[in-house]
Amino acid sequence: QVQPVESGGGLVQAGGSLRLSCAASGRTFSSYPMGWFRQAPGKEREFVASISWNGGSTTYSNSVKGRFTISRDNAKNTVYLQMNSLKPEDTAVYYCAVGLPTFSSYSPTRPADFGSWGQGTQVTVSS
Repeated sequence: QVQPVESGGGLVQAGGSLRLSCAASGRTFSSYPMGWFRQAPGKEREFVASISWNGGSTTYSNSVKGRFTISRDNAKNTVYLQMNSLKPEDTAVYYCAVGLPTFSSYSPTRPADFGSWGQGTQVTVSS
């Protein structure tokens, strides 16, 4: 089973950048699509971005499209989320998730399409 662990969160000013990393254990990491979700205080968890097993397909939420980039390095069992032009409304706990093998060639967007979740990393954007 692939278990993800996030890192790279922190405090940044509006307009700044952060790169989140998600290291996933397991020999079959490259078989799974991966995704990022976020949850702000008092709000439901929302989809941010996802990527297929080989990076050939990516999907972004409208709120981050053009500012965030998801990528993966299967040799390092790691998926990244590069976040640029950050806004205060991007403040949330960001979660990395391992997609179900059924969707390996796709970039799924629903929480139900993911089987394992990390503990989350806090991102705070100050105005």
